Amino acid sequence: MELLEQIVEFKSSPGLIAELYKYGIQKNYKAGSIILNEHASVRSIPIVTKGMLKVIRTEEDGREILLYYIKAGESCIMSFLGGLHNETSKVKAEAEDDVEILFLPIEKVSLFIREYPQWLDYIFRLYHKRFEELLEVVNAMAFKKVDERLLLLLQKKKELTGNKVINITHEQLANELGTARVVVSRLLKQLEENGMVQLGRNKIILM
Repeated sequence: MELLEQIVEFKSSPGLIAELYKYGIQKNYKAGSIILNEHASVRSIPIVTKGMLKVIRTEEDGREILLYYIKAGESCIMSFLGGLHNETSKVKAEAEDDVEILFLPIEKVSLFIREYPQWLDYIFRLYHKRFEELLEVVNAMAFKKVDERLLLLLQKKKELTGNKVINITHEQLANELGTARVVVSRLLKQLEENGMVQLGRNKIILM
């Protein structure tokens, strides 16, 4: 939980940190746990203090697309917006690995905006980062081939985890890319033949 003191915007406001500890509720989840479902009411704002979440959008036909990751020290801007406007969630949040989350009741979010400019700075920084990441998703979907998007996703996972061994199934990768499993399996085989990855059981090693 000491991570809160390391968040840039919070360092100048020990009062804000104290309030977050006072009103926040800490919970732990295993990898693969669903933290927030689409169409669910947003009653609290998650601040990830350990591990990582992935935020996913599901289409009517059941296809999914990965929007962005939420790392330790970050929150979900979609939860901020949904909670402030009393709207249901438009995305799904899932634990990428074992995570620790501090949940702040939604009624405190508006209060902190009025009382702590550092809190508003934190929200704006996250909003800017998420906007840029969503632009990258749109750009990839519009202009990049699936094989390019697959390699970029694997490299992103390596960058975020600091590990070249990525524990994931072909089905999970397909869901995050919004394509079919057979397509991902074929492309991974090509990457392996080109010496770019090594495939194992439910894992991929970037070379």
